[in-house]
Amino acid sequence: MFDGYDSCSEDTSSSSSSDESEEEVAPLPSSLPIIKNNGQVYTYPDGKSGMATCEMCGMVGVRDAFYSKTKRFCSVSCSRSYSSNSKKASILARLQGKPPTKKAKVLQKQPLVAKLAAYAQYQATLQNQAKTKAAVPVEGFSWGNYINSNSFTAAPVTCFKHAPMGTCWGDIAEGVRVEVPNTDCSLPTKVFWIAGIVKLAGYNALLRYEGFENDSSFDFWCNICGSDIHPVGWCATSGKPLVPPRTIQHKYTNWKAFLVKRLTGAKTLPPDFSQKVSESMQYPFKTSMRVEVVDKTHLCRTRVAVVDSVVGGRLRLVYEESEDKTDDFWCHMYSPLIHHIGWSRSIGHRFKRSDITKKQDGHFDAPPHLFMKVKEVDAAGEWFKEGMKLEAIDPLNLSAICVATIRKVLADGYLMIGIDGSEAADGSDWFCYHATSPSIFPVGFCEINMIELTPPRGYAKLPFKWFDYLRETDSIAAPVKLFNKEVPNHGFHVGMKLEAVDLMEPRLVCVATVTRIIHRLLRIHFDGWEDEYDQWVDCESPDLYPVGWCQLTGYQLQPPAPQSSRDSQSSSSKQKKKAKSQQYKGHKKMTSLQLKEELLDGEEYNFLQGTSDQESNGSASYYIKQEP
Repeated sequence: MFDGYDSCSEDTSSSSSSDESEEEVAPLPSSLPIIKNNGQVYTYPDGKSGMATCEMCGMVGVRDAFYSKTKRFCSVSCSRSYSSNSKKASILARLQGKPPTKKAKVLQKQPLVAKLAAYAQYQATLQNQAKTKAAVPVEGFSWGNYINSNSFTAAPVTCFKHAPMGTCWGDIAEGVRVEVPNTDCSLPTKVFWIAGIVKLAGYNALLRYEGFENDSSFDFWCNICGSDIHPVGWCATSGKPLVPPRTIQHKYTNWKAFLVKRLTGAKTLPPDFSQKVSESMQYPFKTSMRVEVVDKTHLCRTRVAVVDSVVGGRLRLVYEESEDKTDDFWCHMYSPLIHHIGWSRSIGHRFKRSDITKKQDGHFDAPPHLFMKVKEVDAAGEWFKEGMKLEAIDPLNLSAICVATIRKVLADGYLMIGIDGSEAADGSDWFCYHATSPSIFPVGFCEINMIELTPPRGYAKLPFKWFDYLRETDSIAAPVKLFNKEVPNHGFHVGMKLEAVDLMEPRLVCVATVTRIIHRLLRIHFDGWEDEYDQWVDCESPDLYPVGWCQLTGYQLQPPAPQSSRDSQSSSSKQKKKAKSQQYKGHKKMTSLQLKEELLDGEEYNFLQGTSDQESNGSASYYIKQEP
């Protein structure tokens, strides 16, 4: 890691073959110490020296440390190689009938130079990719300021396995050192310095330049996956100068010794970190691919849609019959709402046939292996049946968990679910959940976990009691053992900040907070909005992202609603959202005393021990156990 800081001798003899004039370079500030890529420290008392670029290999360094009187080359080998290649170029020019130029083009480079050039080209490619994914600025909002001013904590990147670097984040934590651009510098060229991570917030890191010790006045936030963040040693291999910040340039006389002492035993980014970032942001879905996706106007069926764009793994799908491409739907490529062409027919799901009889030119079916796989289930034995009761997150009002009924059992473990009391006569609002879905729960789940259960619309016998309701409707509860009870070690905690999709308006990604955790179920609150617009989301939902995801991918982030405009927005845009979601709020949840009284009334059910806001991430029992 310290190869770039090791001292090495340098030949200072002059060269007779390199005497052309060179362009003037900007002078350096007086007495400015600079650590060159070979580790030597130079101090300039006259203020006339500056930076120079080797005309052979392109390496940037201190002018006075360069070879020859004209300071055109960084070493003897570069000088001789340039001279040899100049002769070859001159001979070639004469053979081609061209007049010789004063500075001939380099025809051949040394192996090391070739490697450096290839690496520079690779870095340029990464930078170009970063430019195409440039951050979309949000006026007046900064994650860094928002977190600093309120002492917030952000969910770590490792909580989001579907996000870039989610599975290979490694040991990136506070104390890790990186090489970053030095913004506290008056040099005309781009220079770098080493900084340490003071605080992490998702992809964003609060950095402090080495040498500032406990002084936080120059701390700055940046996205750790950005193209300007490099592991320690990158400058040495890339020929980039390390220049200490101007504010502290006189603090030490021997910066090399200081860095060696500070960096010994310290951690830095993996050498291939930028490559991993680039690879994790390559997505298999391409534009013009055809998929089956839920029909947002009739949840009970799917339609054919075409991928119009891919941003950070999120797909903008345009329904195939939309001529002006305005009838669209946003979702993540791992969303359970999209499937390969032919999926609906294979499981018996409703499907709206397109009026377009043949595929349009350039459109092609997305390969089935690109879609998220569901767990295989065994429906041969005891299984879900039509008419069974359960509890389910209302897809039209994600803040509510409602009394629900299985309306149809499809193939491969899929179920059509209807919300009791609010179903359309034709079943157009039935929703398809897989048997392993974390959005469906056994009877009593809300009660034992102290979550407000939304009773059927118009149900008069309140407070709602499952025992009475099952008897009145002559129904049975779906067996507890058929539900998914796995609880992964997700790493979320109450109060953590993140970026989350507003699933009622899935094109929006908003600043959000985790406000409750019930095993694997998260209550997501959108900062600046009322609690009634919170949404229940699974901990592994592909619609949750680390802080800084929008900046990294170039997606538009929706900042928290300001206090001054919160009321007006609630009565305008949120009214549209409320109409869309057909929101219905049930009666307030019962007190603990009422809950205990009801538990004592049950003769056929025993409740297993459970806790509210479970944060242990363990698979503790929290369901009603049905006695045989």
